[in-house]
Amino acid sequence: MKFPKWLKVYGNLEYRGACPPESAEQITLFNIIRKEYPHALHPRNEGKRTTQQVQRQKAEGMTAGAADIIIPSGLAFVCELKRQDHTKSVWQPKQLDFLKSCYDSGAFVCVALGYKSALEAIEEWKEQSKRNK
Repeated sequence: MKFPKWLKVYGNLEYRGACPPESAEQITLFNIIRKEYPHALHPRNEGKRTTQQVQRQKAEGMTAGAADIIIPSGLAFVCELKRQDHTKSVWQPKQLDFLKSCYDSGAFVCVALGYKSALEAIEEWKEQSKRNK
């Protein structure tokens, strides 16, 4: 995967090897953060749908490319979770556009390679949020 210069990446970019799928990393992360951040969310926008379903979901507000982890706050946390070995991941359509839009709006935006890296990003976000108050 290629990462644009403006996008902060948490995790070891050099790691190659066995690692859990993204969905398993996400489940682990949400199990850990759910108590502290009950309002954290994962917008569901993947999967196969009919043309009619896509049109309806877009009309209802679904945003293509929405990040995996969003924590609304004064400084929003917006994180795309990828596999620990990022060469086993791919960008989905419009993901970078979504992240860039959030970044340009002033959100804390990042990519995390695995759930442990996402936890590191959350800690940095918490510190930055305290400084911004």
